[in-house]
Amino acid sequence: MGNAVAAEKGYLREAGNLVFHVALIVILVAFAVGQLFKSEGGKLIVEGDGFSNTLTQYDDFKSGSQFGTDDLEPFSFTLNSFTGTYEKNGPQRGTPRTFEADVTYSQGDGKDKKAVIRVNQPLLVGDSKVYLIAHGYAPVVTVKDGRGKTVYHGAVPMLPIDNNITSTGAIKVMDGYRDKNGKKEQLGFQAFFVPTFAGAGKGTMFSQFPALDFPVMALTGFHGDLRVNSGLPQNVYQLDKSKMKQFTDKSGNKLAQRMLPGETMTLPDGAGSITFEKDVKEWASFQISQQPGNGLALTGAIAAIAGLTGSLFIQRRRVWVRAVRGEDGVTVVEMAGLGRSESAKLPEELGDLAVALTLQAPPAAEETAEDPAPSGEADK
Repeated sequence: MGNAVAAEKGYLREAGNLVFHVALIVILVAFAVGQLFKSEGGKLIVEGDGFSNTLTQYDDFKSGSQFGTDDLEPFSFTLNSFTGTYEKNGPQRGTPRTFEADVTYSQGDGKDKKAVIRVNQPLLVGDSKVYLIAHGYAPVVTVKDGRGKTVYHGAVPMLPIDNNITSTGAIKVMDGYRDKNGKKEQLGFQAFFVPTFAGAGKGTMFSQFPALDFPVMALTGFHGDLRVNSGLPQNVYQLDKSKMKQFTDKSGNKLAQRMLPGETMTLPDGAGSITFEKDVKEWASFQISQQPGNGLALTGAIAAIAGLTGSLFIQRRRVWVRAVRGEDGVTVVEMAGLGRSESAKLPEELGDLAVALTLQAPPAAEETAEDPAPSGEADK
């Protein structure tokens, strides 16, 4: 049989395969942890207002089955200002260029810190991330009753309906006025707002640019019962007009007015007035998320990629070398190789091994037999 030796390379291929499958399990576990313990909520904030990370502060909130309100990260922040810039010229006119929310936030220690939240650049507070997801305008209005007493004053967020931030909204005044019979009436206004007015003389209005260049607001007034105490949920951007009547002027025409900042619409029958103040604030909508499994999932994903790379590109191969002495006393060295996977390196490595063996143990020189003397010389 002779003497033989064997060697194998590429064991890391199997290690990579093992790492890949273990990493898949880690990713599944991370996904399960994230779904069970996650939380996600949204909040619309007008410039100057703030948010505290408690359940009652959210506009909408959802969480995993194992998440508790005590797991909410203790922090708060205030929206100091929002800045939005847009392309002014060319075919991309109106395209957003900059969305930035300047905030002041504090964590458990209570120290105020400054930060700027941008699209895809969230604020990281502990295990929570605060994302900037939307923005719009909030005109400031003042509503007074027939005696001149202010019954409502504040910024009213408007809901954008197109890329130029043409917006709609509703103003709901619970403490309205008393009619001639002494009955208390609530006030409601359906609002239509455009940051850059267009459509004059065309019987309609729309925004031709998303920046606040020429703000105009159209208001339609109603009185009656807003049904906010009916126990049914309401859309904050719409009025429930089922028990409300629209104001009419002396000629019986429905009362509606297009207003510039600083203008006032007077309501009939001593119902008071509403003023579009010379101030339009901006609002920003934020998403606050806690995803406890993200770090584990990222680790599993990196390990899976590394393991898959190893299992695909590391080539496993085996080489045998056998030395056999023949009947004539000459030792014959035999070599063979086997690729456990498709390996282009195997023939090359076998060749290199043969060269190395030849240098270490060169073959014996073959004896050359003497040529017989020419027949002519033999006859002499």
